[in-house]
Amino acid sequence: MTSVLDTTAIGKVPRRRRHVRTLTGYLPEKDSEGKEKWPRGEEKVWKDGLRGLDTGVPSITKSIVNHVQTSLARQPHEIDNFGAYQAAALSVRDNLIINWNDTQLHYSRTAGKRAYYLSLEFLMGRALDNALLNLGLKQQYTQGVDKLGFNMEDLLAQERDAGLGNGGLGRLAACYLDSSASQELPVWGYGLRYRYGIFQQLISPDGQQLEAPDPWLENSNPWELPRIDVSYEVRFHGFAERLPDGSGRAIWEGGQEVLAVAYDVPIPGCNTRNTNNLRLWESKPKRGFDLNSFNAGDYERAVESSNSAAAITSVLYPNDHTTFGKELRLKQQYFWTAASLADIIRRFKNIGKPITEFPQYVSIQLNDTHPTLAVPELMRVLVDEEEVPWNAAWDIVTETFFFTNHTVLPEALETWPVPLMQNLLPRHMQIIFDINLSFLQSVERKFPGDKERLARMSLIEEGIPQNVRMAHLACIGSRKVNGVAELHSELVQTTILKDFVDFYGVSKFGNVTNGITPRRWLDQCNPGLSRLITLTLDIEKSIWLKDLTKLEGLLDYVEDEDFREDWAAVKQANKEKLAHHMQVTLGLNVNTKALFDVQIKRLHEYKRQTLNILGVIHRYLKLKSMTPKERKTVIPRNVFFAGKAAPGYYIAKLTIRLIVNVARVVNSDPDTKDYLNVFFLPDYSVTLAEVLIPASDISQHISTAGTEASGTSNMKFCLNGGLLLGTVDGANIEIAEEVGPSNVFFFGHLTPAVEDLRYQHVYHPVPVEQKSPALAQVLDAVSSGLFGDRGVYEPLLNTIRQGDYYLITEDFDSYIEALRMVDEAYNDRTEWIKKSIRTTAKMGKFSSDRAIQDYAQEYWNIESTKVK
Repeated sequence: MTSVLDTTAIGKVPRRRRHVRTLTGYLPEKDSEGKEKWPRGEEKVWKDGLRGLDTGVPSITKSIVNHVQTSLARQPHEIDNFGAYQAAALSVRDNLIINWNDTQLHYSRTAGKRAYYLSLEFLMGRALDNALLNLGLKQQYTQGVDKLGFNMEDLLAQERDAGLGNGGLGRLAACYLDSSASQELPVWGYGLRYRYGIFQQLISPDGQQLEAPDPWLENSNPWELPRIDVSYEVRFHGFAERLPDGSGRAIWEGGQEVLAVAYDVPIPGCNTRNTNNLRLWESKPKRGFDLNSFNAGDYERAVESSNSAAAITSVLYPNDHTTFGKELRLKQQYFWTAASLADIIRRFKNIGKPITEFPQYVSIQLNDTHPTLAVPELMRVLVDEEEVPWNAAWDIVTETFFFTNHTVLPEALETWPVPLMQNLLPRHMQIIFDINLSFLQSVERKFPGDKERLARMSLIEEGIPQNVRMAHLACIGSRKVNGVAELHSELVQTTILKDFVDFYGVSKFGNVTNGITPRRWLDQCNPGLSRLITLTLDIEKSIWLKDLTKLEGLLDYVEDEDFREDWAAVKQANKEKLAHHMQVTLGLNVNTKALFDVQIKRLHEYKRQTLNILGVIHRYLKLKSMTPKERKTVIPRNVFFAGKAAPGYYIAKLTIRLIVNVARVVNSDPDTKDYLNVFFLPDYSVTLAEVLIPASDISQHISTAGTEASGTSNMKFCLNGGLLLGTVDGANIEIAEEVGPSNVFFFGHLTPAVEDLRYQHVYHPVPVEQKSPALAQVLDAVSSGLFGDRGVYEPLLNTIRQGDYYLITEDFDSYIEALRMVDEAYNDRTEWIKKSIRTTAKMGKFSSDRAIQDYAQEYWNIESTKVK
């Protein structure tokens, strides 16, 4: 006799989800007197073996050497800088894990409410320096590695940026994780472990962006902890059959099943033992190898399921211009939300409360529309697996989720074709249709007969094919919805979600202006300025880094000449550091006495890098028209660009090509090279930003008014004493309110005028030559082939000549005038330094500590809880 496989059960799901005991989230058992019982073995032997934190230099060096010997299997005579980095990182990780374990046990014991931050991106940056600074052990580890014959700066340079994000969305999520831990809030992040990041950006000889895989995991990642015991099955395709009992339940069977396996990244708080967690999911096949196909000689089929599963977490934002790419993106989003919800529900069940109390212990923040599938997924689990009645389940859902909207651009509001979702997620499509019917019925009761309103508010956008509106689903499935700057939140409520405000009332909608962590974006990236601030304010760094409003004390020193000289010396040192970086990595020489003008963002038409480079060309043409004597009166300027364009975004990639080729011409022109230089720094990353931002004199945030939700790079530049040149848009407005209008340089049309100007472009167009002769001259120069590639830029130039959706023709002359005002202000060095000091001093509002406390108190209803 033997055990027999029931083939009819293959592909079917059990009636209830099994929750397997795992390594985390459980408490020790207690005896009859309520005391915790030691789980196994001799308690004294165990406790004698438990280690504490390594905080002294001798114990630190011992820990590093131990990892060289045992973790890396190396010897002192064969260890290099990279090996020393790995050993030091593993030593620091040991300390993090000790704090992490105590933090998770503390959260489990207190059994309070927790919040979970779901973001498709987490742009973390390098971890070693951040961990050392937050642990307060930078000096000790620096001394320790020095005694072992290494230099800390050399070791820090060995770390690759984690390939987990692309732009501001991911960096915001990373800042919020840092602040959650620093504010001692019980918050976990959930994301995906992308094997190849988004892509490594390369520049071809003719200036085009090329994309290569970013194999950031090729040498292993010392900052992650594989949790092989934490895995969940995730289903795609198959069929969903409704039960005939009228309960709304269904059984979803068949299709493809993959495994979501957890990897944990400890997130240390500043000046606290609290260490939170970022849990990343990697996709793996449920059965990785088809032996029968292999034995039959069909080798491709043998690994087909393995490759199909692995593809889900291979790349961030696969190109969705193909049907395969669209399906892969949707797979990513469901895989991630399903695994995260399964994990959250499992942790909730550990405390033994009924499922109806779920919202009292769990808040889930949806960072943009990417995690919106969590709404129908939680409904599916509650209705189909937990057998909660439909209306009660919907009440639980709408008390659990909170939604952050990050855009008012209509084309950026995510939609998914109904046929694709029906094929990939048949049960979820049923649930979305049911939600939509119930919702529209309630809308009709409030606004009877308003068919146009019903069509606008429907979760389903009619067309061929129909599409699911994810922002609408996130809105109605969430308890509260917020924008990320005051202007943006107002626009959300008066434009894209106006009908929902009319239906729900304004109380459902709010604002949480974005913030940045001063630990990374001042203390870590600008240690010279951090030291000067600590010395000047005579306040412990650990205090002002967690209460950034204390920077206002710097205002007392604005008129202190010695302090101004020290301030200027820090800025000059940062310029020289950037120049050295560019010389070493790119072979480029940079004049450190020039004004440093920086724009670093992902490439997009609304962010208007095109306006910037056209302004550079205008400056170049003006310099060429001057006499040598006239040129000597000009402020020398270095213009820095960095950012990636989406692989399928042709116009953005063409902008990069223009920037690179303008730089070639301008930088080699003997008439102008002493007065104007342009640099495009490839493969933009957090680490590159940490070098660029402290060096800036002026930074550009020049989106078309009403298009930038908030921006956070503006905050980073201003915190480091760089002044702001921008439009009246996003968080620029609030920065100006804080630092004072005399310390920023605004230009361009305001938001209320934008739609009317676009209307005029379509129905009453005016030639560029009439609207802005200066811009027409610039466009003609590009068309003439002055920067090579005659004709290749016409598609880009035609977006301005025809339609000009982002108002470059309207704002160009105002922009040039703002640049002239910057030159004039920079000429008065004393007053410029005063502006720089005032700007930094008034940036307290823009700490992510403030923002995360806004979420904790006004949205999630969670409290700080300190680990002793």
